[in-house]
Amino acid sequence: TFDFQAVGLIFVGLCRVGAWGCFDEFNRLEERILSAVSQQIQTIQLGLKALAELAGPGGGKKGGKKRSGGGVGVEVDLVGKRVQLNADMAIFITMNPGYAGRSNLPDNLKQLFRDMAMTTPDRQLIAQVMLFSQGFRDAERLAQKIVPFFTLCAEQLSAQPHYDFGLRALKSVLTSAGGLKRERIRQRKAAALAALAADG
Repeated sequence: TFDFQAVGLIFVGLCRVGAWGCFDEFNRLEERILSAVSQQIQTIQLGLKALAELAGPGGGKKGGKKRSGGGVGVEVDLVGKRVQLNADMAIFITMNPGYAGRSNLPDNLKQLFRDMAMTTPDRQLIAQVMLFSQGFRDAERLAQKIVPFFTLCAEQLSAQPHYDFGLRALKSVLTSAGGLKRERIRQRKAAALAALAADG
């Protein structure tokens, strides 16, 4: 299970090394865990704000704890550990609010992040590239058939928990088609070699 302690340990690592962390489908966590995680994120953000104020425009002459490298440092408490905060660290999250099995973000957690809208990917272009990579020469024509088919299925068929006509399902179908194509080529080559051996 992935609890707030596990998330907190990841935050500790990000704070220490100054890395950026992107948590995909963050709202898969349970609401009670999200609420606890929001406290950790708020602690980090307050620390980053204090670090920016200490550094100031002059590059850290307002006081504060000195790091070994000579810069100004701020420490934060995370999961019972005192952690030196690196100013380069950042936390990002992605979420799919409309999917089943996802939690709603608590209001205190929503306020800690800036919303960013994302556009729908061009499925036709993705299908073309995937078909080309799987060895199909007529990828444009095939993509013009398979993508509208998936779109019609999503629009016309009734909603069922076992139906999935999203990008992941499309990718799986195209990958399987490439596998079938390669298997047929292998069988043809094996048949041709067998025929040559019989003739010889």
